[in-house]
Formats: sequence, structure tokens, C-alpha cells
Amino acid sequence: MEMTQTQSQQTWEERFVKVVIQGCAEDKGLAAHLRRADNPATEYQSWELLASLHIDLENDYQRLPFVTIAAAIAKSKADHNGGLTLGRAIAACYEDGRESSQAKARLRRLLACNDLPELCRILRSLFSLIDSKARQPLNFVRLLKQLRRFSFEDARIRVKAQWAQEFYGQQVEGQAEEERT
Repeated sequence: MEMTQTQSQQTWEERFVKVVIQGCAEDKGLAAHLRRADNPATEYQSWELLASLHIDLENDYQRLPFVTIAAAIAKSKADHNGGLTLGRAIAACYEDGRESSQAKARLRRLLACNDLPELCRILRSLFSLIDSKARQPLNFVRLLKQLRRFSFEDARIRVKAQWAQEFYGQQVEGQAEEERT
């Protein structure tokens, strides 16, 4: 398959999100398999797609971000990549927004995660909440980039800081530049 110039300019994360969204829209069987990708017992059902996209299935730090985002896309039935960041999505789930004690508790639990497997477990229930309450599609590309960096200690702190800044409504420095890379 020949790549067009637009495809070659897309990041790996952008291509992945686009493939998953398109695949779920065109193939209900694939969508069903991907909805189960965030459960360790049934995650293997997503491996055919991941392997076809050259994702290393043997390494958690490589595989988990992709299965987590694929499951979130399939469950949300997203038809495009949204613009809602994770921090803002948590606040949007509650009437009081970032003033809600429940929203703050969700954010604190997210920020307390110290490794990628724990983070992906916490995100599972958070995605369900966001899908039912926020009513806006997440920025899956940005979140996938953040999850891919989460395994690296220095980057983990920065990612957590980004989520907190998004939640509290602060402009995230370098956000536009980061989304392009």
C-alpha cells in the first residue's frame, strides 16, 4: 500500500487513531474485538490489528497505550478524533466542573498512578464515565502520545502536570507544538 503525502506527514499516533476509527465504522467484528482490548483476559483479540500496524506486542510499554486507546475509541463509537483533553474531560463529567469533590478525587486517583498498567486500569472506568457524561469526543491522538511517554519517569511527571493543568483550566504550555509532533 502506497502512502500519500498526507499519510507520510501524519504521526504514528494520528495514523493509529484514524485506522481504528475507520476500522470500527466499517467492521463491527473488529469494533467488538477492540471493545474488549482493555481487559487483560481478552486483550489478545486486538493483537491482529496491532501486529498489522507493527506494534510490539511483547512489551507492555509499547502495547498497553495502543490497546487502551483502541478500546476507548471502539467503546465510545467515535467517528473522529475529538478536541477534549483528559483533564478537561474529567471536569466536564460533573455539574460543578473542577470545583466538584468527585472530579478532584478522580483527578487525584489518576495522578497517583505510578506505572502504565495501573494507569490503563484506572482509565478504563474513567473512559466509561467520560463517554456517558462529557458527551464530547476525547483527543485520542494527544492521549495516546501521553500514554506512550508515561513509562518514562521524567515524562510521567510532565504528563501528570499536563492533566492537572487541563483540569484546572490553565493553558498548557507547548500544547499546540506537542500535538504537531
